[in-house]
Amino acid sequence: MVGAAQFHAWDVRESGPPDAPHRVLLLPGGMCGTTFFADVTAAPALADAPIRLIAATVPGHAGTIAPVDVSIENYAAITGAFAAERGCTAVVGHSIGANIALEMVAGGHFSGPVVLLSPTFSRPDESTALAVASALGRVPGLGALVWPVMLWLTPKVLSEGFPERRKEELVADLRKNSPSFCNRAIAEYFAYLDRHGQLVPRLCESGARAWVVRGDRDEVGLTDTERAALEACPSATLVEVPDSGHMVMVEQPEAVARLIADVVLDGSAS
Repeated sequence: MVGAAQFHAWDVRESGPPDAPHRVLLLPGGMCGTTFFADVTAAPALADAPIRLIAATVPGHAGTIAPVDVSIENYAAITGAFAAERGCTAVVGHSIGANIALEMVAGGHFSGPVVLLSPTFSRPDESTALAVASALGRVPGLGALVWPVMLWLTPKVLSEGFPERRKEELVADLRKNSPSFCNRAIAEYFAYLDRHGQLVPRLCESGARAWVVRGDRDEVGLTDTERAALEACPSATLVEVPDSGHMVMVEQPEAVARLIADVVLDGSAS
């Protein structure tokens, strides 16, 4: 594993008062860069709040520099170190970014509240197409073909939920991804899911205050067992955002911004 202090190539976009009493780390999802949080940071609930927002692309995604070790555990370690360096007291992650935030608290790399936007709690919750691509990517001779195709298809699929005014910019960000990196990173992501089997207990046992946020038509699944476990977990709050799919921070940025402000400013969001 690469030591947390050994990675410094972060792509960062900051907003909000530099001297704000609160600092929040925003982690975009897989293949996404900081621009995916732009509408959230500009929303009225956060634009005038005493909160410094630090959006950081997960290293390797959206064409950024990747660490040698792209396991979720190592991402949690280096991101925990980054959050500490920047003085962040809360973390908001989307999709794979949410799973990294989950592992930050579960692995002891962060102790503040986390807002998990559409995390995956087990392999069955994930997209079948992504699982198949990950499996085929490990087949000699096929891996070099699978991910260029996936990176051609993914922007087309995801952009159906993008607002028209942002579609060109967001698709261009997705096009920056490296097929070889995605092949490697997504394989490690599924290996992480397989290692733990079920992540709801791991989140709850951490004791971290967590808000699990999902669109009402989220493409990532949540089993009845997982839902029941989250509802029974005293440190977790399950939040459903109406009229949104998986890309909740792009489709409903105002709702996400209000939640972040509530969590950071008074901790009473529900």
